[in-house]
Amino acid sequence: MWDEAFPSFLIGLREGLEAGLIVSILVATLVRAGQKGRLPQVWTGVAAAVALSLSFGAVLTFTAANLSGHAQEAFGGVLSLIAVGFVTAMVFWMRRSARTLSADLKEKVQASLAMGAGALVLTSFLAVAREGLETSLFLWTNARTAGESTGPLLGAAVGLLLSVGLCWGLYRRALKMNLTRFFTITGAGLIVVAAGVLGYGLRDLQESGLVGGGSTYAFDLSGHLDASSWYATLVQGTLNLTVTMTVLQVVGYIAYLSIVMTLFVEGVRGGKAAPSAPAAAPDEAKTEAGKAEPPVRAGRPRWVLPTAAIAVPAVVAGTVIAVSDGKQDGSATVAVSEKECGKGFGSPQPGQQVFQMHNTGDKVSEVYLVNPGSGAVYGEIEGLAPGTTRALTATIGSGDYAWRCVPTGGTAVTSATVHVTGGAEVKAVKPVSEDDLKAPLDSYKDYVNKGLATLMTQTQKIQADMRAGDLATAKADWLTAHQQYASLGAAYGTFADLDKKIDGRADGYADKAQDPGFTGFLRLEYGLWHGQSAADLTPVADELAQNVAKLVHDFPTQDFDPGDLPLRAHEILENTLQFELTGDTDMGSGTNLATSQANLAGTQELLTLLQPLLDERDPQVLVRVNADMKRVGDLVATGRTADGWTPLDKLPADTRRRLNGATGQLLEDLSPIPAMLEIRKAA
Repeated sequence: MWDEAFPSFLIGLREGLEAGLIVSILVATLVRAGQKGRLPQVWTGVAAAVALSLSFGAVLTFTAANLSGHAQEAFGGVLSLIAVGFVTAMVFWMRRSARTLSADLKEKVQASLAMGAGALVLTSFLAVAREGLETSLFLWTNARTAGESTGPLLGAAVGLLLSVGLCWGLYRRALKMNLTRFFTITGAGLIVVAAGVLGYGLRDLQESGLVGGGSTYAFDLSGHLDASSWYATLVQGTLNLTVTMTVLQVVGYIAYLSIVMTLFVEGVRGGKAAPSAPAAAPDEAKTEAGKAEPPVRAGRPRWVLPTAAIAVPAVVAGTVIAVSDGKQDGSATVAVSEKECGKGFGSPQPGQQVFQMHNTGDKVSEVYLVNPGSGAVYGEIEGLAPGTTRALTATIGSGDYAWRCVPTGGTAVTSATVHVTGGAEVKAVKPVSEDDLKAPLDSYKDYVNKGLATLMTQTQKIQADMRAGDLATAKADWLTAHQQYASLGAAYGTFADLDKKIDGRADGYADKAQDPGFTGFLRLEYGLWHGQSAADLTPVADELAQNVAKLVHDFPTQDFDPGDLPLRAHEILENTLQFELTGDTDMGSGTNLATSQANLAGTQELLTLLQPLLDERDPQVLVRVNADMKRVGDLVATGRTADGWTPLDKLPADTRRRLNGATGQLLEDLSPIPAMLEIRKAA
């Protein structure tokens, strides 16, 4: 967690110390002037600035959560660039202003005393609010970069607490600290962190589509470095450098770091040393002798101004959230039903739109925003219940648009067409029907039928080995048969209960390997590699052969949902990463890599059959996936030697990390395929 907490710790420490020094100077100035009675006004301004900062963070979080995926990327990218600008300005401002900070604030306090309570509250509020807003924005950006909030918030909290302690020590003269050196060191550190935030923000903008070059990579080290390793995580968390970066990210990172750091270092060398502590001198913390504090004005309750100053920012933030109510400005309500499909859909403007889809019918319905000519889908909602409303976010460009309402058990209806001009070309998903998947499915069934016939012969061979008492040959034949079964992965969902009997794991059984419910390949593996006799294992081999024979008989008549075919393109290797590459399914043979290789072969077979459909929709998907498949396959192959397969726990740690990282990247690139080839109902 430290790698994710450190950037926030640094910003919390530095911003907290800046704000703390400002408050210390304000307090010391009032005390020295004999105005202790005005201190509540300073604390009111400080509290209002804190409330505003927290409210700002809440609005950022709420706003991002209610945007579409692409809009979130654009929102985060823009705010990342703004955060970089704020931090850069803050670093240079503090380097330049540290020497005169105390004098400037004292002058403002003297002017505020002459103007009344409101002016003093405003002075302290403005002095602290700048630091607070910068902190909120940068912490929000860090949390989004890290993908979670615990680490960044914990780091910021530690930094702020430490800064409070340092400010108290400086104020009480219990601590001496060279603040010029402190701000120089932390300034250089924040410039490095800001360079990483800039790179991350540019990547967000590329993924949102606002900036091009998202597929032009400067380097891709995912095949050589494990992105989940401790060192990769540390570098990514502290510097925002990842194993894969685009050309724009690298150029932006290097340009910012070289230019800003050079200007910062030259400014430090050319500037004069600032005082070691721009805090109040010891005598400033004492009331001048003989001066009495002025009486507090009457006529207005003392709690009115503090309450208003603290409550207003929170109320404003709450109002923004309440008014938005999860909807974007200008969202239109569109009816979904057999009789009113598309009612309320007028003439949308180009750009991103939010449509509130309201089911006015009496049936659960699916609804699609489509190009009525090609049937291409721009947005969709599934399972919209009667009387309910859900938001659908879509980007509108030039072209024809219509709504297609498909109620369960009812008649599909397509609304009137609306033509939009003046927008950019918007990419849509070409719909897939059951007929489109029929040819790949028939080919895959044929592949599985042939594979099962081979498997039956192989399991009968294991039976013969057991009856002959030849355990050495049984081990070799077991591996061949098990790999054959693993290569049929996409059909697992249709094997029903037979899959558990043929290749079930021991998980969930009270007696593990000794439980009579544990059967099949893995039970046989356990016995072969744990010294059980041929006599003990013959019944296990017999039962395995019988179950395979039953599967050969049943499979041609089993139901195989066409929609499951593209889903399995991701699921096979998801199971590989979860079970095979963790060693969870190793019952003693140490051949998880062999099974992983077979799973890759099964996935490749499936992708080959789906290739025509994929190429029609996004030709680059298989380009990326095939490169990933080769990378993973090459890493798996390193585990095979002349003596057999290397067990996972004997694999070099670096190779295993790279294998896990490459498999994770492959799964990420496979993940769009199920949605891309999802069957959508037509009118």
